[in-house]
Amino acid sequence: MREQTMQALLCESFGPPENLALREVPVPQPGAGEVLIRIRTAGLNFPDSLIIQDKYQIKAPLPFAPGGELAGVVAAVGPGVTRLRAGDRVAALTHWGGFAEYVAAREQNATGVPDTMDLDVAAAFTLVYGTAYYALKQRGALQPGETVLVLGASGGVGLAAVEVAKAMGAHVIAGASTAAKLAIAGAHGADALINYAEQDLKSAVKAMTGGKGVDVIYDPVGDRLADPAFRTIGWGGRYLVIGFAGGQIPAIPLNLALVKGAAIVGVFWGDFVERESAAHHRNMAELYAMHAAGKLRPLISARFPIAQGGAAIRMMMDRKVTGKVIVTGTDGR
Repeated sequence: MREQTMQALLCESFGPPENLALREVPVPQPGAGEVLIRIRTAGLNFPDSLIIQDKYQIKAPLPFAPGGELAGVVAAVGPGVTRLRAGDRVAALTHWGGFAEYVAAREQNATGVPDTMDLDVAAAFTLVYGTAYYALKQRGALQPGETVLVLGASGGVGLAAVEVAKAMGAHVIAGASTAAKLAIAGAHGADALINYAEQDLKSAVKAMTGGKGVDVIYDPVGDRLADPAFRTIGWGGRYLVIGFAGGQIPAIPLNLALVKGAAIVGVFWGDFVERESAAHHRNMAELYAMHAAGKLRPLISARFPIAQGGAAIRMMMDRKVTGKVIVTGTDGR
């Protein structure tokens, strides 16, 4: 029998996204506890720009296709799969493999997508909204009426946090570096806006909160913003460490945590999905319900065919992305 093949955009040696190459490779076979997914769309995320350069905490074996978030239809199931079946619409997390026609994914890392959500949206939903909800719900213990400061508020994880915090009943202050980016955050529910490229972050937050400070800080940026942001936190506040899209890992003076009675809380959503898959699936069910109710409105700002997946990653590396970018199948769907 002739081996089935597919197209995949491969990283054959670590380096820039311009080195990615479209190749014909065998279709993977689902192993025990895995499902084979015919990919409709892959969502682009910041780790995709790191993993191809060998700068991510998770190492992929060469050659591999980047793309750790995707949506499609289950084509086949492996031994031991009980929750999903062929024909199911799913969104899945795979670390890599999404810039291809098929991928084998662990059943526990896949969720059924309701009919209320298009698969293109599903590919841009799980990681950013899952991260935001886990951060604000489980790690930040956000309560209705509290104030949240979101940094990088027009990017994928930042914009999702703006919407999720609003859906949870919070007052949201959005921070970003341009007026255009802030306009996007405002259109998605932010109550107040700070241009931290032009305004002093600490002074602006102090004025907006009457000197009280914020209850929760959602920080996917790090770098030079971390210190002034932490100085805006109120008594008993929670500083959520999401990532370091700004480039540098910051050093926050621990005396600030002491005098403010504040907590610095790490948010490793990927490990949460692996360690507590049942809780992750509950979170996703709640997020799908919020979306169906119109409380969450994912922004897809650009679409690229799989052959141009490298250009999509370059766009992210150049910080030109707002909301989410998706990579579609090889037939241009």
